Amino acid sequence: MKLTFKPSVLTAFLIVMAAAAVLAGCSKSTTAVNAGGAASALGNADSASAGGKSPGTKEVRIGFQKYGTMNILKARGTLEKRLSPEGYSVKWVEFPGGPQLLEALNVGSIDIGHTGEAPPIFAQAAGAPLVYLGHEPASPKSEAILVPKNSPIQTVADLKGKKIALNKGSNVHFLLVKALEKAGVKYSDIQTVFLAPGDARVAFENGSVDAWVIWDPFFAAVQTATGARVLTDGKNLVSNNEFYIASRTYAEQNKPVVDAVLDELNKVDAWAKSNQKEVAEMLSKELGIDVPSLETASERRGYGLQPINESVIQAQQNIADTFFGLKLIPQKIRIADATSKDFTK
Repeated sequence: MKLTFKPSVLTAFLIVMAAAAVLAGCSKSTTAVNAGGAASALGNADSASAGGKSPGTKEVRIGFQKYGTMNILKARGTLEKRLSPEGYSVKWVEFPGGPQLLEALNVGSIDIGHTGEAPPIFAQAAGAPLVYLGHEPASPKSEAILVPKNSPIQTVADLKGKKIALNKGSNVHFLLVKALEKAGVKYSDIQTVFLAPGDARVAFENGSVDAWVIWDPFFAAVQTATGARVLTDGKNLVSNNEFYIASRTYAEQNKPVVDAVLDELNKVDAWAKSNQKEVAEMLSKELGIDVPSLETASERRGYGLQPINESVIQAQQNIADTFFGLKLIPQKIRIADATSKDFTK
């Protein structure tokens, strides 16, 4: 199995990740691509607060990716309105994927973020002091294994010996593992090419890779633009939950702020579920993705913040055990160790 990846910052998080063959890529702020990595992402982040940040204002730093309820919350500006009277401003930091976001959380560049199923598992295995806060409903159709429309590859079984692009340690990593398992193909029989979404799309379109495992809205965007075919999505394979994560220290010391963030996420989820066309139009300019693709992505995902419970903990544990069995993480972990009674039902 050939591993291809881009260099990243030499943080303690990446040193341990490297020991487990888990390398995260570069982070991206809301204003510019930052090749310097997570530790310096904060300097280019988008800071927003009602009336601007004044002396003595406290700051909550939120990591987000290109799509999800966090994007809608940012665009609506309701969190700033909620926290400003309490003396808080909000700083938003964008990342190309969950692994990069969790790297930033580990080194203290952000306080709260959202991510798929796999990144917190890799981060916990690397020693990151994180805590699960809540999650969105399962959205298995929001991620898929894609091939070019004219590719001779017709089934997942045909991927044996092929080059497959994915963001290492992201939610789609588990989808790939489960899809190969179902098709009877060993993980060691494929060639993984680890790329962040932007670079992966270039490789996919120029034929440098045979397939791409990706999530929405990148999934919907490449379907719309190129007619990419779906070999399989996550249905009947994975849950694809989106989790809200915080550093444990921050969550313990700032519970009222965390509760406010979760409450505003829940409110904006309810609004978005009933206004999907407006959501697509609102996010199109911010994300640089066409409205039809965002509408497709919106229709494939679930809405409604849910608390962490035993069922979700066990599902995450199953993923962690699978990754350990494949030697993708260096040690066994207990997902329960990354939970808190304050955010568990």
